[in-house]
Amino acid sequence: MEERGVRWSRIAIRLVAVTMAWNCVEAVIAVWSGIAAGSIALVGFGLDSVIEVAAAAVVLWRLAVEARGRSTREEIERTERRVHRFVGGTFLALAVYVLVQAGFTLFAGDAPEESLVGILLAVASLVVMPIVALGKFRAARELGSGALRAEAKETLACAWLSLALLIGLLGNALLGWWQADPVAALAMVPWLVKEGLEALRGEGCCAGGVCRG
Repeated sequence: MEERGVRWSRIAIRLVAVTMAWNCVEAVIAVWSGIAAGSIALVGFGLDSVIEVAAAAVVLWRLAVEARGRSTREEIERTERRVHRFVGGTFLALAVYVLVQAGFTLFAGDAPEESLVGILLAVASLVVMPIVALGKFRAARELGSGALRAEAKETLACAWLSLALLIGLLGNALLGWWQADPVAALAMVPWLVKEGLEALRGEGCCAGGVCRG
């Protein structure tokens, strides 16, 4: 049984590492293409990926530390609470940014350009993220890890954000509905606020392997 636990710990670490690497690439491409096209939805999606990297880094660190057994659970939980508060604040800041920028775009009638790169990125994310999330859910079940399960839910939520982004970009590119882009960005705001408030309240933190969120 111990060997099985070690094997699933390694799988979990690889899955979280893949998420971090993917989100780093995703953030660069989304922000770059979003600025080039004037797309608030793309820029917001890219900045969200940056926040997801921070969240994944915390889980990766925690899995690695627990595997080595060098820190007490109290130390791990204290550090995790601090990082959750930081991540929560960045989620709320991003929600405000998206709300203001999307509102201004709609008010000013400043139509964004089409973005083929953004469309391809959204499609790729829709394919990759659910597969990674399912792997994390399996690993979380095998390890009894609430922290990994919570992070898997964030990965799955990324797929839904990708769908909203894709709908907005396609609406603009195929039908000329430029309003679809800022509206898609606004569709991200409720999720950003929810994640931010939960992180600030510490609902994403886990104790004893049981997630409170």
